[in-house]
Amino acid sequence: METLPKRSLNFDDTEIAFRNKSDTELNAAYWLFKIISSNFLTKVGPPITNFFLNIGLPIKGIIKATLFKHFCGGETIAECEHTIQQLASGKVGTILDYSVEGEEEEIVFDFTCEEIIRTIERATGDKRIPITVFKVTGIGRFGLLEKLDAKKELNAAEQTEFEKLKQRCEKICRRAFDKNVPVMIDAEETWIQDTIDELAFDMMRLFNQKNCIVYNTYQLYRHDKLADLKSDHLIAREQGFVLGVKMVRGAYMEKERKRAEELGFPSPIQVDKAACDRDYDASLHYCMEHINDIAFVCGTHNENSCRVLAQLLDEYKIAHNHPHVYFAQLLGMSDNLSFNLSDAGYNVAKYVPYGPIKAVMPYLFRRAQENTSIAGATSRELGLIIKEKQRRRLK
Repeated sequence: METLPKRSLNFDDTEIAFRNKSDTELNAAYWLFKIISSNFLTKVGPPITNFFLNIGLPIKGIIKATLFKHFCGGETIAECEHTIQQLASGKVGTILDYSVEGEEEEIVFDFTCEEIIRTIERATGDKRIPITVFKVTGIGRFGLLEKLDAKKELNAAEQTEFEKLKQRCEKICRRAFDKNVPVMIDAEETWIQDTIDELAFDMMRLFNQKNCIVYNTYQLYRHDKLADLKSDHLIAREQGFVLGVKMVRGAYMEKERKRAEELGFPSPIQVDKAACDRDYDASLHYCMEHINDIAFVCGTHNENSCRVLAQLLDEYKIAHNHPHVYFAQLLGMSDNLSFNLSDAGYNVAKYVPYGPIKAVMPYLFRRAQENTSIAGATSRELGLIIKEKQRRRLK
């Protein structure tokens, strides 16, 4: 393992952040974030775009050359090759993420299962693709998970459907185990999350006996998830397997609060951002204290949390590239974090979504809306791009 690099972190170093972007790509990113910064376009864009796609207007080319190109690797694994190499040139890994969602048919779930397995096969033996990922709603019906979470009795057909979902989940995780390629199970809405957590825990019991193959995701914008993480760790330690943790802040805040209000129960979301930040950073401290039996991925675009974890690694005298610690960001966002962390010797990987354009549109719209809803996110991205354009003397 490498010795600790001495260079201090500087998340404002745009030369490193955008080293892998050509002048043309940098200018394209500038105009994209200028457009995204318009709340009007972000809100009106999804229904208009879906309408155009549904009636067959030829706008796929425009989408593919703009939003899709910036936030996605391609429509197929093969099309992601350029992005994989581009990230690797900056010592950042790729997390291939087949981002098709919202489907309902068993034939689609079977195909998605096989496609996720193809990402594992592609990652095998390639250090540029250190981790893989999938969503349980990609391989099973949302309504079924919802019924399970509500503790409602399944009929015979639903029991069969659930067995197939579990088989797909185990098939994916077993292939990951056989190929020694870690796989993360993404978190989703609270009203289906208990079932996802149970599936993830079952997979960890099976496949994390010696090292971490399966990771579950903890959304720390929920006020109960830090306690869950600690409880899960105690169970994992007692049962003798490595706990795989991906911690994120969360992606469904507005939807969660609205549903809680409509149904008249307390919101599962933290009371404010300060509480979320506190629990997120506390989870980093906890995982570092138990680094021998917890492997974790710090999924964040928050600069302060990245600094907290970097400082903890130094305080505990843990190598920056310890296999149990990864930083992760989304493709097209926070390059100043990803590439400056990797340049300082930390393990870093980017989520690289891919899939047919029309099927990936919900993901793209969430990214655009996320950039406008998170205070300062778009202006921060734009400011860094402008700074690099000035450094390169680009107009």
